[in-house]
Amino acid sequence: MPLSELGPNCIALVVDDNPEALGMVSMALEQSGITVLIATDGQAAIDLTYRVEPDVILMDAVMPGIDGFETCRKLKSGPKAVMTPIIFMTGLTEKEHILQGLNSGGVDYITKPVIVEELIARLSTHIANSRLLQSARRALDTSGRSVLAFDPDGRLAWGSKGATDVLGMFDLQTRGPEWKNWITSCSTSPVSAVPPFDAGDVTFQFMGMTPVPEILVKLMRRKADRNEDVLAAKFSLTPREAEVLFWLTLGKTNRDISAILGLSARTVNKHLEQVFQKMGIDNRTSAAVMADRVLNSP
Repeated sequence: MPLSELGPNCIALVVDDNPEALGMVSMALEQSGITVLIATDGQAAIDLTYRVEPDVILMDAVMPGIDGFETCRKLKSGPKAVMTPIIFMTGLTEKEHILQGLNSGGVDYITKPVIVEELIARLSTHIANSRLLQSARRALDTSGRSVLAFDPDGRLAWGSKGATDVLGMFDLQTRGPEWKNWITSCSTSPVSAVPPFDAGDVTFQFMGMTPVPEILVKLMRRKADRNEDVLAAKFSLTPREAEVLFWLTLGKTNRDISAILGLSARTVNKHLEQVFQKMGIDNRTSAAVMADRVLNSP
């Protein structure tokens, strides 16, 4: 499937410490109609992924600090594990390196120098496959089934998108024996005998076991009512910054936003500068795409 058929809101995160490679890949993707975000090290890639949720990540394996393999492992493990497909781009061609990339959670491995046509073809396939999987999990959310699956030790195996988003906001392990005892009761008791597990404004309800075995849990949470509140929480914005961003997603110009909120044009510009910085982007289009994705996710 050509990238142009994946829609205008398709986002790729390119992670590479080599400016030349970063520029070449970014240009090729932008010419194919995809929004490109960049990171030059592993930690920056992790931080940006949690804020933006790109459709695909192109990851250099060899980088200073946290290398690509470790970055991939961090993104693909724990309660905040991401569904985004990660494709490695590297000059390492030995079988052991390819296996290392796949074992760390990558879905594909492209050797440098990158052949643009091959990259685009593989990228399109992985994005399309990922969207099919995420659509299935979003169907769980829209049908009222925000579902998580845990192994018998309480580690997250998978979850529908809305449920994993909420789960990433707090650490179950800090609840220690309380959480462990509840998970154990799920694996040893019938559904009717296991009471819900309350954790602040989040409640876990045992649904049953799969043959694997996995413990299926429905997650219920009180949601924010206002779009501005959602944006403020997602991107760590002030209330006013969130308002400016919300009107930006509706296609309003700076002059429109100034009139709507009773602010000067200069103040609106300053708010947008802070918004862009916190979101890790540098233009209105990327901000609008990212914010729209958050507001329209299940």
